[in-house]
Amino acid sequence: MASPTPSRTQAERADHTRARILDAAIRAFSENGLAGARTEQIAEEAGVNKALLYYYFKSKDDLYAAALEQVIDSVRAESVSVLETHSSAGERFVQIVLGNFDRSHSHPAMRSMMQQEMVRLHRGEENRIESMAEKFFRPLWGMIDKLLEEGILSGELIQVDSAQMRYAALGANLLYFLSAPLIKLAMGTDPLEPRELQLRRKAAVEYLGQTIFTDRQYGARIAARVLAANPMPETSASKNSGSLPRSTRDG
Repeated sequence: MASPTPSRTQAERADHTRARILDAAIRAFSENGLAGARTEQIAEEAGVNKALLYYYFKSKDDLYAAALEQVIDSVRAESVSVLETHSSAGERFVQIVLGNFDRSHSHPAMRSMMQQEMVRLHRGEENRIESMAEKFFRPLWGMIDKLLEEGILSGELIQVDSAQMRYAALGANLLYFLSAPLIKLAMGTDPLEPRELQLRRKAAVEYLGQTIFTDRQYGARIAARVLAANPMPETSASKNSGSLPRSTRDG
């Protein structure tokens, strides 16, 4: 005899419970790493017992994989939504770069979990980089390169290699956040302090407006429009987001 179909309320409760567990897991894994995070702590923070956690996720590894996938899916959804707008190719690219900066600032868990995966890759340990590259990075970067080629062919963007333009723009964001602890030691300023973030964010977008567009005045207007339409997001974790995950620090 077939099992009765769960009511809408039951299904919603189940989805809500699963989401709470994933939110707690993302925080725990980003702060403590896969080895350091404890399922007991995750269950307690999510407001469930350990048995219910294992009902939704069969093992700690399954929970980690689901948490990482949720983090990556949120990035993919935001990026694709920008790619599908009706703005010019150049303006969409500036929006993508700004969105990348903002996610690195406002979602430190994402950056921390990516760092953990890269450390495991370099150590030759089991990791999920290959799967992430196949499902997320390769398709997304391909779409971005296609977007840049569209802008170059139309004459909106300067005639350079599209992949190099992507590396330069997105790589600058990556370097800024990864090198934040070193910059603080070497220069005496905290790159993750709110005022410094605001300054660097604005400068990064204005720099794109002056370097990738064939018409600099037009590029400046694009940069100003993108900044005006996208206020900097806030996060209570931003002041601590420059530190490496505990598992990486203990190395």
